[in-house]
Amino acid sequence: MKNSAPLKIGLVAGEASGDKLGAALIEALRPHLPEAHFVGIAGSRMQALGAESWFPMERLSVHGLIEVVRHLPGLWRLRKALIQRMQDEGVTLCVGIDAPDFTLGMEHELKRAGMRTIHFVSPSVWAWRRGRIPRIGAATHRVLTLFPFEPPLYEAHGIPVTYVGHPAAQRAADEGSRARARAVLQITGDAPVFALLPGSRMSELKHHTVLLVETAQRIRQALPDARFLVPMVSMKAQKFFETLRATSVHADVSLMLIDGRAEEVLQAADVGLVASGTATLEAALARCPHIIFYRGPALTVWIVKKMLAVPWVGLPNVLAQRFIAPELMQEAATPEALAEEALALYRDAPRRREIEAAFAEMAQTLKVDTGARAATAVLEELKNCKAHA
Repeated sequence: MKNSAPLKIGLVAGEASGDKLGAALIEALRPHLPEAHFVGIAGSRMQALGAESWFPMERLSVHGLIEVVRHLPGLWRLRKALIQRMQDEGVTLCVGIDAPDFTLGMEHELKRAGMRTIHFVSPSVWAWRRGRIPRIGAATHRVLTLFPFEPPLYEAHGIPVTYVGHPAAQRAADEGSRARARAVLQITGDAPVFALLPGSRMSELKHHTVLLVETAQRIRQALPDARFLVPMVSMKAQKFFETLRATSVHADVSLMLIDGRAEEVLQAADVGLVASGTATLEAALARCPHIIFYRGPALTVWIVKKMLAVPWVGLPNVLAQRFIAPELMQEAATPEALAEEALALYRDAPRRREIEAAFAEMAQTLKVDTGARAATAVLEELKNCKAHA
C-alpha cells in the first residue's frame, strides 16, 4: 500500500489579530483534517495549536507606508525564502492571513506556481485603493471577508468570496460583562475606569505612549479617583511602553499595566481611548464607549488621508456609516483634546447608554462562526487541489 505524504497547509499571519484568526481556522479544521500539518509564519496562539512557524511573526509587523518602504529589502528576502520553502515542503494550499502588503505578493507567486491560495481578511478596499481588487483576484483563488458589506465589491469583479464574520463577535459583551470583567481584574468600587489602548505595534507605542500618559494626567485632574487600565500585548511591548513613559513630565501618573486581557479591560471600562485599528472593533464588541485616535509619521498619514474613500477611519463608524465614536487624528490628537472628549463622554451617561446599545446591535450582525465558515472555504478549495482531489 502506497503511503501518501501528509497534507500540509500553509498559514502566514503578520500580527496578533492574524494569529487569532489563524488559531480559529486551525481549531475548525482539525476535526476534518486531523493529520494535517500547518506551517508557515505563526504567532503564539497558532503555535499552541500545533502550527510550525518557520520565521518569527514579528518580522512582518511593519506599519505605515514609509516604514514598509524602509524594510522592503528584508521583507522581499523573507518572502522569497518563504515561497521557496512552501514549494520545497510540498504545501498544498496557502492561506495568507491579513498583512496584505506581504501576503498578497506571496499568494500571487504561489498561485502562478500552481498552488491554491486563499486570502483571509479583505484589505480595506472599501476605504481606499479600490483599484487593488482585480490584483487581489489575480493573487488568490478566494477571499474571506470579515464584514458583510465587503463581498459585493469582489462579486462585481467575478472573484470568489466568502463572508465569514468576525470571530471576536462570538465573545461580544452582554449586560453582565462589565461586572464580570471588573471582578476578573479585581476592580472594586465605583470610581471612573478608563481603558487606554496605545496600539500593538512598537511604532504605535512610540507615537502614543506619552500622549496617553499626559491625557491620563489631565483626566485625573478633573476626576481624582479615576483609574486607568492599559493592556499590553507582550512583555516586550510593556518594557518599551515603560521606557517611553519615563520621558513624560507626568511619568508618575498611576496606570495599571495589564498583560494582555484587552477584552476584559474594554468591558470593564466606562470610557476607552483606543488607537485606530482592529482594537476599535474590539471596543465596540465590548460595548465600550470610546474615542478613536491616531498619531503617526506625517507623510504616511497624509497619503492615507488623501486616498480615503469614506469619511470614517474607525471600524465601528464604518460599520455604522456614521460617527458613533469621535475620531481625533494626527494634530487633532492632543492630550487636551483627548481628555476633553473622554471627560465629556464619561459625564454624559445617556449618551454612553445609546452608544452601548448601538454596539450591541453591531455585534449581532457580525456574530457567525468565523472559524467554521473559513474552514468550509478551505475544504472547498482543497477539493480543487489536484494532489489531494
